[in-house]
Amino acid sequence: MSNKIKYILAALILVTLTLSISIWALYPPPISPPPQVDDLTPHTQPDWAFPSENEAPAISLPDFPTVIARVMPSVVSVTTERGVSDLFGQYTERGTGSGVIIDGEGYIVTNNHVVEGAKSIYVELDDGRTFPGNIVGTDPLSDLAVIRIDTTDLPYVRWGNSSLLSLGNWVIAIGNALGEGISATTGTVSRLNVTVNVQGNILYNLIQTTAAINPGNSGGPLVNMAGEVIGITSVKVAVLGVEGVGYAISSDEAKLIIPDLIRHGHVTYPWLGVALYTVSPSLAAERNLPVNKGAIIVELVANSPAEAAGLRTDDIIIQFGGKEISNVADLVQTIRSSQIGQEVEITFVRGKDFKTTSARLIERPAP
Repeated sequence: MSNKIKYILAALILVTLTLSISIWALYPPPISPPPQVDDLTPHTQPDWAFPSENEAPAISLPDFPTVIARVMPSVVSVTTERGVSDLFGQYTERGTGSGVIIDGEGYIVTNNHVVEGAKSIYVELDDGRTFPGNIVGTDPLSDLAVIRIDTTDLPYVRWGNSSLLSLGNWVIAIGNALGEGISATTGTVSRLNVTVNVQGNILYNLIQTTAAINPGNSGGPLVNMAGEVIGITSVKVAVLGVEGVGYAISSDEAKLIIPDLIRHGHVTYPWLGVALYTVSPSLAAERNLPVNKGAIIVELVANSPAEAAGLRTDDIIIQFGGKEISNVADLVQTIRSSQIGQEVEITFVRGKDFKTTSARLIERPAP
C-alpha cells in the first residue's frame, strides 16, 4: 500500500474519532438516578419546631437607666488647683476627678490621688451647685480620701458588699470622665482580688471591670444592679493595645478605711517592718527552696517588730496569726486586719528548717 493511501486512511480515522468525542460532549450519557431511600430516616423529624417560648423564657437585660437615675444625683465632679513650679516659673495646674456622696451631711469619698497636693478643691453637684471642698482625711496606701462640703440634705448612695460579686456581674462606672461632666459606662466584673502596683504603691483586693474608665473617672463609684456602691474607681491600664482593663477599690476594703478618715483624718496600720517578695514555684525551683509559696523577706527594718522577733532576710513567712500565707498580698492584708499592739505567731522557713516565733505589731511609722 502506497504511503499516500496510508495517509488518507489515518486522516479518516482521526476525523471519525473527533466527531465521536464531540457528539459525546454534546450529548453526555444519562446519569443514573440516586438510589431510592425511605422518606423518613433516623436523622430527620418532619414535625420538628422551635421550642415554645413558655418552655425557655428569655432573660431580660438589666435596667441600666433606672440604676443610673438612682445613683447619678449622688455623684459629683471634683476640680482641683495645685501650685506647680518648673524651669519657667510657678503656675496653677487644674485637675479633674470624681467623688460620691456617702451621707446627707456632705461627706464625699474620692481617690487620694485626685486631691493630693491640692491648694483648692471645688465640688459640683448633679443639680449644678458648686461648693468649696475641704479635705477631711487622706490615705495614700489605699488611694482613698474623704472631703466635705458645707451643705446638708444631700442625696447619698447605699454601700454594697463587694464580697458577693461574681465574674460576669453587670456593673456601672459613673464619673466625670475627661472632665466633661458626669457620664455612665456599663460593663462586667472580669476579675476579683487583683493586686496592682501603681508607681511603687501596691493596691490590694481590687475589682477589674470592662466598664470604660477614663481620666476624670477616678474617685467615682462602681455600682451593681441594685444601685449599691461596690467599688471606688481608681486605676486604668493605659497601654497601647490594652482595652477594657480598669480597676476599682472594693467597697469592702474602702469600708475599713473611710471611718478612720472621717474620725481621725488618717488611717493607722499595724506594722511588722519588712519588705517582701512572693515565693512562686519558679522562684522555688530556681533557688531550690523547700516551699513553693509564701512571702520571702528581702529587707528588714532596724528596730522593727520583725527584728525583735528574730526574723532575718531570706526567711519565708508561710503562716501569720494562724492564717496560711501564699503570697505578699496575703501577708499584707493579714497584717492590716490585725490590731496595733497585737502579738501574732509567725511560722517561717529558714534554710530547710521550719520555725515559729511571735511579734508584737506596732503602728506604722509616718512616711
